[in-house]
Amino acid sequence: MSPRCLTFWLGMLINFCPIGQARGSSAILPVQAAHHNNTALHQTLEALAASYPKITRLYSIGKSYQGKNLWVLEITRNPGKHTAGKPEFKYLANMHGNEVVGRELLLLLADFLCSNYGRINRITKLIDTTRIHLLPSMNPDGWESSKEGDCTSVRGRFNANGVDLNRNFPDPYDGQRNELQPETRAVMSWIHQEPFVLSANLHGGTLVVNYPFDNLPKELKKVGERIYYSSPDDDIFVKIAKVYSMAHPTMHKGYPQCPIQRRERFKDGITNGAAWYPISGGMQDYNYYKTNCFEITLELGCCKYPPAMYIKPYWYANREALLKYIDLVHTTGIRGFIFDRKRRPLEGAKIVIDCRAKKIKTSKDGDFWRLLVPELLTNEDL
Repeated sequence: MSPRCLTFWLGMLINFCPIGQARGSSAILPVQAAHHNNTALHQTLEALAASYPKITRLYSIGKSYQGKNLWVLEITRNPGKHTAGKPEFKYLANMHGNEVVGRELLLLLADFLCSNYGRINRITKLIDTTRIHLLPSMNPDGWESSKEGDCTSVRGRFNANGVDLNRNFPDPYDGQRNELQPETRAVMSWIHQEPFVLSANLHGGTLVVNYPFDNLPKELKKVGERIYYSSPDDDIFVKIAKVYSMAHPTMHKGYPQCPIQRRERFKDGITNGAAWYPISGGMQDYNYYKTNCFEITLELGCCKYPPAMYIKPYWYANREALLKYIDLVHTTGIRGFIFDRKRRPLEGAKIVIDCRAKKIKTSKDGDFWRLLVPELLTNEDL
């Protein structure tokens, strides 16, 4: 066994208890690179909202099957509602309850953004010009059943009703296979309420960026075959996926080197979902089919629930990629407003691009964003 694999498997045996911090910002902040249980996660979000009231708002989009709130921290200048001309962005994590790295990264990201507002020009500008929503745990019930050090099992993956939430969204090819779970309904309501432009869903189990489509039409499904099934905006998804993978120190190399999936190879660290393995009822496809939002899935590493000592390295490996991905709402595509002849904003006006099947609709303020390539602008001086 190689030293790298030996370190990985020894790390699985180390057991650290999730922290449960006392109330009070001074005891909770700065956010520690550790595992936060559901109580500590909520307290941390509360502490951030209390410490940075001018740029944050803590709200719940609904409840889990067992009645736990699904907390979202909004980070922007003048939070509370959509500002005309300001793009909406979201990160979601812990959809599978046992995939916990993203849950911790979003807490660390929230602290990094808030604590550097007014100190680092790049962060200040990002917060001033973007409405950022962070949902650290979509499946707090599943998290309760998961176990630190468990890198490969499905323990805690499902919600408390035994449903895989990333197979629970309405699917254009397979319809609604399972009863919608409260977590799914909450996210669906949320993404139809806010005019999100861009999103990423944080998972774990390998190291790759996965982009739509995840599912195939029935006529293309054959046992044992995996087919690249591209969306009408495949070029855009490839470009934005590469922005993340190339900003990560190892993801872009395409060799996850996970002990369980040793043969996996991903060119540039990205993959089309259906070409990897097709699923029905996935959240990223639903975002693309039913809303203006382009969503990708970030697989952050081989171990789903690594020991706490590895959270800090995960954070440093992903911090720049997380920031660059948010900035794509400003550097990719076109944006604008549509008004009627009396200069009143037109809601629901369709933005149609030649040779693009997907249509973007304006929000209630008449504003719109349409991600496009070939040109991905960059702004290193943000």
